[in-house]
Amino acid sequence: MELTKNIFFNTDKLLKNSTVKISYTGDFFENHSEEVYIHYGFGENWDNLSEIKMEKTDLGFQAEIELLDSDIFSFCFKNENNEWDNNLSQNYVFPLENQSVTDLVVQENFSTYLDRPNRLRKSYIWNKKIRLAIYKIITYVPKIISGNYKKRIPNN
Repeated sequence: MELTKNIFFNTDKLLKNSTVKISYTGDFFENHSEEVYIHYGFGENWDNLSEIKMEKTDLGFQAEIELLDSDIFSFCFKNENNEWDNNLSQNYVFPLENQSVTDLVVQENFSTYLDRPNRLRKSYIWNKKIRLAIYKIITYVPKIISGNYKKRIPNN
C-alpha cells in the first residue's frame, strides 16, 4: 500500500494492535544516507514515543512497527547527521482502523474444493482405463500375432 510518494506499507489498512512493515525511499535513501531512524508516536500528542533504526535494503530503509490501540499513527525520519524528513514540518500522520471480525477470518472459496474431487475421480478413471488398455495390448496382441489365441466357443 502506498500512502505517500516515498513511504510504503505492507498492508492495505493500518489496523490497531497489529504489526506493519514500513519502507522509506525518500530523500535520505536517494542521497545515500547510511543510517535512517524512524521517530514515531500515537495519538495527537505522540504518546508512547519511540525511535528505531531502520534496515537499509535495495528497496529502501525498512522497519517493522507494532501499532498500538490509538486513532492516529504519526512519524518522521532522521539520518545519521541529525537531518529530519518530517513532511515539510507536517509529519507523516495516518489514521488507524479497528480490526473487524472479517479481517481476522480467512475467506475461502469452497467451490474449488467441491469441484476438485470430481476432477480427481475423472483422472483416476482415465488412468485405470489407460492401464487396462495397455495391459490388454501387451497380453493379447502377441497371442493374436503368434496364433496362440483361442477364441471361446459358447456352449449350446
